[in-house]
Amino acid sequence: MSAPSGTSVSPTARQLWTRARGLLLAAAILAMTGVAIAAVRSGDEYGLLDPRSTAANGSKAIAQLLKARGVDIKIVTTAAGAEKAAGPGTTVLVSDPEALSRRQKADLRGALGQGGRTVLIAPGPSPTKALVRGAKAAAPADTQRTPPDCDFPAAERAGDAEIGGLRYAVSDDRADLCYLHQGLPSLLRIPDKPDGDSKRARTQGDTVLLGTPQPLYNQRLDKHGNASLMLQLLGSRPHLVWYLPSSADASAPQGGQRSFLDLAPEGWTWATLQLSIAAVLAALWRVRRLGPLVPEQLPVSVRASETTEGRARLYRQANARDRAADALRSATRARLASLVGVSPAEADSPQALIPTLSTKAHPGAHAEAAAAAGADFSGNARLHSLLFGAAPATDADLVQLADELDHLERRLSDAASVTRLPTEKERTQ
Repeated sequence: MSAPSGTSVSPTARQLWTRARGLLLAAAILAMTGVAIAAVRSGDEYGLLDPRSTAANGSKAIAQLLKARGVDIKIVTTAAGAEKAAGPGTTVLVSDPEALSRRQKADLRGALGQGGRTVLIAPGPSPTKALVRGAKAAAPADTQRTPPDCDFPAAERAGDAEIGGLRYAVSDDRADLCYLHQGLPSLLRIPDKPDGDSKRARTQGDTVLLGTPQPLYNQRLDKHGNASLMLQLLGSRPHLVWYLPSSADASAPQGGQRSFLDLAPEGWTWATLQLSIAAVLAALWRVRRLGPLVPEQLPVSVRASETTEGRARLYRQANARDRAADALRSATRARLASLVGVSPAEADSPQALIPTLSTKAHPGAHAEAAAAAGADFSGNARLHSLLFGAAPATDADLVQLADELDHLERRLSDAASVTRLPTEKERTQ
């Protein structure tokens, strides 16, 4: 019999469409939304702290003020370009230190200590540790109007400014600690160490860590002393290199992608260890003790006839006449084998079962009665076709097969009862 075209585990095309149309609709909406957003934002827009951006979070306002004071501004997008442009008469502004890879940090480290000024905007723990020796980033504070509270001339002249964000700690006694929040500065200036050269000492550079980028934003530049502070920090040298880290940098990770370890914050290893220990303890707490099996009463009792009927309906729904016929024949062969003395291991063997059913070789005078009981099914070919034949082609053939198997089993059962040998008690009577 040919394989059925469809089964209960093979849904139709209509069922697949009914199940998938919701997901397809959601995917289409997301795709259209993405295209719309990309179209809206495809204009000449720049990122945060970009000196070409007129957006609220851009920095074109401070760039125009610096140009008006004669400061030459150069925009670079590579760490190698920033290192090459660094020098005694140059200020290097790093707009996003958190976006730097390990290799970019190593390249940028060469720009430090060349007699110029390096301004890092809100560097976190990782870039602070990599770029500024002896400095550490602490927990952030609220950005608000804050007095300078230090002797750094640029901060003193600017006065109160909107400074906050990350705070810093440093072990260098020569550092200027300005705009304190709970004892830690949000503006830290660390002068380069002098090397004994008098000319180099006159052009000594420094590194400035600013805990928040807000004073550079177009929308916040005119608040309090923000403009004055930024002009003095970025305009102290005739040249300003505005470094905007980019994924197109050759020293960035391949493919423009940073690894998971680059994205993970500091201390993730300890957090992972603590979570693992907590998970193990929770598993030990919730685990069940191993012991002997405990019998459990079933909530309901299902009659065997209902189970059989349910299985038959599944076969019918799947057009699985071959499986139904195999189940009927297998059960009949097992029962017939026990009647004629064939072992259960040989019940599915035509060579062992068919000859025994054909001859009904019982001892003595009972052999003729046993052979007569199976007269309707005489012949090895007939029995072989009935018990080991092909699958029925139609439901009517399946019903006929079931009737014939039942008839065969009934006749052989009657024959077995007729040819039963008398017991010892019956012979004594």
